[in-house]
Amino acid sequence: MKSFQLTSQFSLLACCVLSSDSSALANHGSVVGVGVGTSSSTDSCIAQPVVYTIAGSDSGGGAGIQADLLAIHSMNCHGCSAITCLTAQNSVGVTGVHAPPPSFLKQQLDTLLSDMPPMAVKIGMLGTKDLALCVGGFLKELRDRDGKVWVVLDPVMISTSGHKLIDDDAKQAMIEHVFPYADILTPNKYEAEDLLGRKFESNQDVVQGTHHTHKSGHFVNFCLLSPHKTVFPPFDTGAKDIVEMGVSSVLIKGGHAVNDLKFAQDYFLSAHPPASAEERLFESRQGIWLRSPRYKTNNTHGTGCTLSSAIASALALGEQQRSSSMVNVDGATSAIDLVDACCLAKAFVTAGIFHGVQYGQGPGPVAHTQFPSSFQHYPLLTNNPLHDNASAGEFCCMKSFSDKSDDDRVVLGRILPVVDNVELVEHLANIPGVTDIQLRIKDASDPETILQKSIQSQKICEALGVRLWINDHWEAAVTAGCFGIHVGQGDLVKSMKSGGIDELKQRGMALGISTHSYAELSTALGLKPSYISLGPIFATKSKNVEFNPQGLATLSKWRQLIPPEIPLVAIGGIHDEKLAREVRAAGADCVAVIGAVTTVESVESAVSSLCEAMA
Repeated sequence: MKSFQLTSQFSLLACCVLSSDSSALANHGSVVGVGVGTSSSTDSCIAQPVVYTIAGSDSGGGAGIQADLLAIHSMNCHGCSAITCLTAQNSVGVTGVHAPPPSFLKQQLDTLLSDMPPMAVKIGMLGTKDLALCVGGFLKELRDRDGKVWVVLDPVMISTSGHKLIDDDAKQAMIEHVFPYADILTPNKYEAEDLLGRKFESNQDVVQGTHHTHKSGHFVNFCLLSPHKTVFPPFDTGAKDIVEMGVSSVLIKGGHAVNDLKFAQDYFLSAHPPASAEERLFESRQGIWLRSPRYKTNNTHGTGCTLSSAIASALALGEQQRSSSMVNVDGATSAIDLVDACCLAKAFVTAGIFHGVQYGQGPGPVAHTQFPSSFQHYPLLTNNPLHDNASAGEFCCMKSFSDKSDDDRVVLGRILPVVDNVELVEHLANIPGVTDIQLRIKDASDPETILQKSIQSQKICEALGVRLWINDHWEAAVTAGCFGIHVGQGDLVKSMKSGGIDELKQRGMALGISTHSYAELSTALGLKPSYISLGPIFATKSKNVEFNPQGLATLSKWRQLIPPEIPLVAIGGIHDEKLAREVRAAGADCVAVIGAVTTVESVESAVSSLCEAMA
């Protein structure tokens, strides 16, 4: 089976991967951890989603179905297997291969389907044309059934050393009969090159040598992070050409990129338009890069198998929550789509590489830990693989009130009131304990009115030593001299395209970013903002949101996945000090509140109680 090498010029300190399993966090409609495979009294013994692996067997236990089943189990799913080939191998090499007849593969699949239908299918090595035809027929049968079944295809075609593993007839059969059913294809660099018949030399080579133009002859700007510069992401044309071969999306793995010694970067591109009304960075038709640390180790056997199985498992977790009548549904898990699944799988594999050990004389396998729980391994998203955030300035660095580090970072308040008018800004700015206020203007759309309200509010806050955040409208915030802005994912893209993000960085202003899903979290991490918020924690009527309540367990998970130096703000449904105390215990550094300070008899008393609860 294949693997990809990850090397590094640095190493990180070992991190204990801690389980989020805690009965204390299973309150308020959120199942512990990711919500599947555990249960509450209202969700008695919910079965884990079933994930199939259709792949070869690695007798050495490091790749193939052995790695697949370990990954599926570690990601809180139930794995079933249909074997396409048997190998005699150890950590040094393969000494023999035996392929069962296609009729027996069909029998395995039919037997499984009659009793335990899947929510996702991972497909690995299809060594012959007949096996590819058999799997294609099975996938057609799955598509004709009721309910969504995700298909992840890992085209095991080229070994790590660059040797071909299947013949051209098998490859062509896979392209014609399996590709049309694949929701995502996960080739490594060698396999992408083989599919396209051309080489990817390095990130820089492709940036310099692959120019995309409009019919007018002008270059297309692919880099939203620096809208005034033209940057051409590597793999872009390759990914587009692969998608045109029939798959819905592709993740080209960058582990073999020998010239990128600092990061391991994978490129994702989808053929489908954005699912949300507002464009989010990771839904861009231009594609997106997933970046994680690159570790110096040879123990990477089975990384490709593990990655694709983890993607399938994450998709199954999301599909189960969306399609079932589970009471305990959490927003982040129920929102898992392709990019979310890729982020989670990359985190799982990166942790596995970090913890990998050698068992024989050859490279050891990637370790199988648990559902991602460490910020050290969680990937960030970026539009530009050459951009490391080091040369474009930075947003105002903040820390939580409980962070006692002796540095000059600004301390974020314990509460962040969110109000919609100047009068409330003035009232709250005069109350002890309020250090930050967010102005969310909802009753005006013309820029001049928004600017005037921002200026009035800023004058009040500046006179009283309170920091003012403007929701979404970066131009007004800059002109009024405000402390920072807070943006959702849709307005984040708008601010990038209009140059607002670069402007904020150059001025050293603060930026807060809302997150609701795993891909949104990776997007926020890619920008290194002043704080990251998660919501809604509980059900709320203050704002129409498209995500289910997150619950305390997801909040705790977010705190694990966000570097400790970045404050985590909880928002949504936190209407009294009791709930504030619970979110604080789950890991929140600050609570953003609306009704808790705007619909009470005594605002002063409410502020005091909330600040005490967040202590």
